Amino acid sequence: MLAAVKGIIRGNTVVIENDDIHEYDGAEVVVTMLDYPNRKKHKKPIEWDSYVMPSERGQNVDEYMKEMRENDRL
Repeated sequence: MLAAVKGIIRGNTVVIENDDIHEYDGAEVVVTMLDYPNRKKHKKPIEWDSYVMPSERGQNVDEYMKEMRENDRL
């Protein structure tokens, strides 16, 4: 059985305001976070270009993909 209930996290405990959950005492559960706390630290942006070796092959990718997809439908 899958049941969804609304709760609030306090410390390392999830507090549920619904009294109907008492019959499931001791049951194994999965907790899904519905929203995330605001992160105060911003990660340093990754310089993706530093991981790429430029080549002629990669310069015409858009044209190549367009050509491959033009006649792929009946």
